[in-house]
Amino acid sequence: MPLGDILISEAEIANAIPRLASRISEDYSDKDPLFVGVMDGAMCFLVDLMRAFPHSVDVATARVQSYDGTESGKLSVEWVPSQQYIEGRHVLLVEDIVDTGATLTALSQHVIELGAKSVEVCSLLDKPSKRTHDLEVAYIGFEIPDVFVVGCGLDYNGAYRNLHDVRILDLGQQNGVSASRGTVRERVGAGAQNSKRPK
Repeated sequence: MPLGDILISEAEIANAIPRLASRISEDYSDKDPLFVGVMDGAMCFLVDLMRAFPHSVDVATARVQSYDGTESGKLSVEWVPSQQYIEGRHVLLVEDIVDTGATLTALSQHVIELGAKSVEVCSLLDKPSKRTHDLEVAYIGFEIPDVFVVGCGLDYNGAYRNLHDVRILDLGQQNGVSASRGTVRERVGAGAQNSKRPK
């Protein structure tokens, strides 16, 4: 499957992540946050965000699985930190991309049921045109158009996760969207302004 244009460069990502980390640090200045990376896609972003975070931070992982033959939205939380680990904590779910919002809606609800004191979402990429769930994303790196992308943890059948930039995968005409560089919006500032400080 041929790779298309670079949608977001390695340099743009490298500049955005420290600013996201700084804003999160401000909002959680008097908290002890738990970063929970949604595997496998968030692994690269989670590591970079953790490294850019100016204070010590606790990190864990979770996985949400969908199954062939189930209706849309039927998701199963495969693993998540234990209730003893989550209860009373301020949890920040870290994701590579948010599109429909189904995965993070299911995971957020599960974490709340385990007794988290607060749950917020941080995503490197946001594809709001695909949203089908009422999910608020507090921290966003970049807003992108409705195109299939790979790199920085995002894959196509397990391939391309290791790319340092975010690239379009050429699947032919993608919903008539022209993925020019002008269609990408950096949302670090906007996401921060719209975020809710954990209480």
